[in-house]
Amino acid sequence: MQAFIRWVDTLSRWFGVLASCALFAACMISAGNAVLRYTLGIGSNAWLEVQWYLFGIAVFAGAPMLLKLNEHVRVDVIYGGRSPRTKAWIDVIGLLVVLLPLCGIVAWLAWPFAVASFLQQEHSPSAGGLIRWPIKVAMPIGFALLGLQGLAELLRRIDFLRGRTELDIHYERPLQ
Repeated sequence: MQAFIRWVDTLSRWFGVLASCALFAACMISAGNAVLRYTLGIGSNAWLEVQWYLFGIAVFAGAPMLLKLNEHVRVDVIYGGRSPRTKAWIDVIGLLVVLLPLCGIVAWLAWPFAVASFLQQEHSPSAGGLIRWPIKVAMPIGFALLGLQGLAELLRRIDFLRGRTELDIHYERPLQ
């Protein structure tokens, strides 16, 4: 079980690096688009689409790492100020009832959608737009990766509740 958890954590780290690179590239392309559009009057739908494709990849590839780092959104009223065991139980229930079923359903339903887009070689309706299947494939893959990390987090919490491992469930409430 620990080997599986380590493998998923490593996979999430790799995709987290991909997310960081995609987000940086999206920001650079966004800045370049703005400079070209407002200084030279040059614009391209393809570059605008690349920008949002990269942002989508950053979200789908980065979500598992955020879950691993315990940086995902929480309901502070329920989670904050509880004991580590209670927090672990809240996480177990949330993972089993919400996250894992949601990831499974979305990945399952999105896969045929992505395959159909690939088979049709779907293109953007915008002039000069890009093919759509790469970003559509990111959706089921992203949810599958998030589900894998969710399973690793579930196993990690079960080990903690059994007294086999330590767990850092520290959560800082975001500043508003």
